[in-house]
Amino acid sequence: MVEKQDVMTQLDEVEDPELELSIVELGLVYDVRFEEKDGILHAEIDLTLTSPGCPAAPEIMAAAHRAALQTEGLTSVHINLVWAPRWDPKIHATEDARMDMGIWD
Repeated sequence: MVEKQDVMTQLDEVEDPELELSIVELGLVYDVRFEEKDGILHAEIDLTLTSPGCPAAPEIMAAAHRAALQTEGLTSVHINLVWAPRWDPKIHATEDARMDMGIWD
């Protein structure tokens, strides 16, 4: 059985090309949901970006799609680009990512 953490492990390999940090560490992956129908396991991934005008949006979304498909047992993936809640590194990013970005609480 594929679990959310399995997909997150694959997505952790995807980096924001400008910040050079994992999209998982940045907190850009909001949710992973699964649907199974006729033996096909599908994942719906809610992903946001650091800003609505992010020039790397297509690159990040395509890389996330490819990475998630590498999850053993997963047959199909759809990346949902979401804007709510608005990404805030002080809330969504890991402590290590905040330190790398120079954000000190």
